[in-house]
Amino acid sequence: MLKPISRRELMRRLRRLGFIGPFSGGKHQFMEKGNFKISIPNPHGNDIGKNLLSRIIKDVSISEEDFEKLK
Repeated sequence: MLKPISRRELMRRLRRLGFIGPFSGGKHQFMEKGNFKISIPNPHGNDIGKNLLSRIIKDVSISEEDFEKLK
């Protein structure tokens, strides 16, 4: 079961999946792995909620269980 996480924790887990960044771009920063780019939520002091986190996990094609193992 997903729980809200900080932006920093999200970026740390994405790095473990091979993503690099974040890089500046448009309205949001992004991280990339090869030709694939994923937008990173802007820092607003709050954790990233379960719904947005679920969408990000689906975009990077990993299961929620595998994402949780990246702790």
